[in-house]
Amino acid sequence: MSKNNSPKFAFFYLLSLVALVFMSISVGIVIFQIINKEIIDIINPYSGRYSDEAIKFAISSIIVATPIFYITTKQIYKNLFKGDLNEEAGVRKWLTYFILLVSIIVMIAWLIITINGFLDGELTTKSILKTLTALIISGAIFSFYLYDIKRENVVGKKDKVIATYTWSSLVLVVIVFIVAFMVVESPQETRKRHVDEEVIGHFNQIDNSLNNYYRENGEIPADLYILQAEYQHIDDDILKNPSTKEEYEYKVISEKEYELCTTFQLSNKEEQQDKYRYINKDWIHDAGYQCLSQKILETPKNEEQILIR
Repeated sequence: MSKNNSPKFAFFYLLSLVALVFMSISVGIVIFQIINKEIIDIINPYSGRYSDEAIKFAISSIIVATPIFYITTKQIYKNLFKGDLNEEAGVRKWLTYFILLVSIIVMIAWLIITINGFLDGELTTKSILKTLTALIISGAIFSFYLYDIKRENVVGKKDKVIATYTWSSLVLVVIVFIVAFMVVESPQETRKRHVDEEVIGHFNQIDNSLNNYYRENGEIPADLYILQAEYQHIDDDILKNPSTKEEYEYKVISEKEYELCTTFQLSNKEEQQDKYRYINKDWIHDAGYQCLSQKILETPKNEEQILIR
């Protein structure tokens, strides 16, 4: 076997680099989002806002990229130890220095983002913690590969520094991964929330059609089938709960007031206190079977907003 099997080892180095980028950035994203969630700037709450979606992407990246990185890295050092990969091989030196370059670029990018957030009014504590996070992650990667490329006599020699870096980084990634799962909304909760959001979307369409019907006829319909016959976009799916497949219950309360009833998966009352998530306050509900009251607006909502201005 050739000791300078360049294509094979180039593949290992480049694959480990791609996995390293995804893994390290994802670890940074999780820490950034935890900082965003735990430290809220009441003066400027939308600066550096918390994102569940960002953490979910980071978790997905960690799940895929972490084993790829450690497996490919193990293959690289196994071949170095056996002497199948020459320590002076061009592929090792060029790609290691390329990894160093990438780590510096990522560090610079992160620092630019955090400094820009600070200049944009982000809370100083948040900016400092994010800057430290970026420096520690990028610095650890840079120092690891710099040490690796400068060490000598790698054949048949197990390096304690390399082992310490490897195991410490793995422990850190696992801890961040576990914490991310503790912070992020569970897949089951997310699905339930999406179902409720779809129900609210149906309610909004029904409400808009009821308002239009009232303006055209001077009264609200006795049932939703009349509304369905009047407007093509009110189809059978709009009138059914996507989870239970039961039709929404419609009750006429007065000349201009009605109720829509169905079963909700979750309560959204606490979410209206969440500055990071938009909640339609016309449809605040608890979990379980709920009847939500609405009144007809004689003036269309867009016209009403014009009048207010």
